[in-house]
Amino acid sequence: MVTNGMQAAGYNYIVVDDGWEALQRDSLGNLVPDPAKFPHGMKALADYVHAKGFKFGIHNCAGRTTCNGFPGGRGHEFQDARLYASWGVDYLKYDWCDHGTADARETYKTMRDALYAAGRPVVYSLCEWGNNKPWEWAKDIGHLWRTTGDITDCYDCQGEYDLGMKYILGLQVGLEKYAGPDHWNDPDMLEVGNPGLTLTESRSLFSLWCMLAAPLMAGNDVRNMNPEILEILTNREAIAIDQDSLGKQGYLFMDHPSKQIWVKELSNGNWALCIHNTGTESYVQRINWKHYGVLQGEYEVYDIWKKKMIGSTAKNRDITIPARDVVFYKLIKK
Repeated sequence: MVTNGMQAAGYNYIVVDDGWEALQRDSLGNLVPDPAKFPHGMKALADYVHAKGFKFGIHNCAGRTTCNGFPGGRGHEFQDARLYASWGVDYLKYDWCDHGTADARETYKTMRDALYAAGRPVVYSLCEWGNNKPWEWAKDIGHLWRTTGDITDCYDCQGEYDLGMKYILGLQVGLEKYAGPDHWNDPDMLEVGNPGLTLTESRSLFSLWCMLAAPLMAGNDVRNMNPEILEILTNREAIAIDQDSLGKQGYLFMDHPSKQIWVKELSNGNWALCIHNTGTESYVQRINWKHYGVLQGEYEVYDIWKKKMIGSTAKNRDITIPARDVVFYKLIKK
């Protein structure tokens, strides 16, 4: 990630997910890294990651065990938070398996207090899959919260646990009012570059997640990806839309059976526009700028994937959008 440009593009956290632990805590009740997977321990790993200029994240669970059956954090929150701080952890993803009858809000608040008490700044990611509507209560507890079950690398599928990008996108509608600086809706990691998505679908997913002001977490094998996927993940203009300082989440402006139009308010009076063809055939989209009532005055139009200015809103446009593809524009106030 240092050499391929991802770090320079802004990817700055390396997060180890479920499965880093040994199956038992030690005699003092401390979590123990799996000695085969991490023979030098987690502090050595965190030190290595920090030396490369990244921050280090770790996973655990608010229940008795993690989703993969390793020791969870229930009843050990303050002990675990001190341990994470001693290792140099900068990010905690906290899952929700094996939680019994626990109350989500109070349980996640307990770990928040433990992290505060440990004294090390940590980004706190709540991962209870939107089961308890965390967008309504998690603003003062964590920095981001999952809004759905787990994403998988398919465009339009819905399994018992794994959900496709189109289905997850639909579940974000109406949540935009709950997001803002330091408190974000999290529609789960990026599946960009994974085999179940075409290149077009990967580009669409990345564009739409940027419109959602979503945390951009690469979920592919960053050691082995083709140049086209790397170009998607490191598109500076797209990332700037996601990271815009105004902190507004984009919203669904118009929904048709085979297309969606998303808009996102940006800083300095600018806007982002993403038109997504959800159908299986190409179609021609006529853009009549007068139909976008949020726009005031004239804007220059920058095509984020073509990486060039293409005119202004003074002139309407006809564009062909292939199946499952997007047109992604930044509208710059003149």
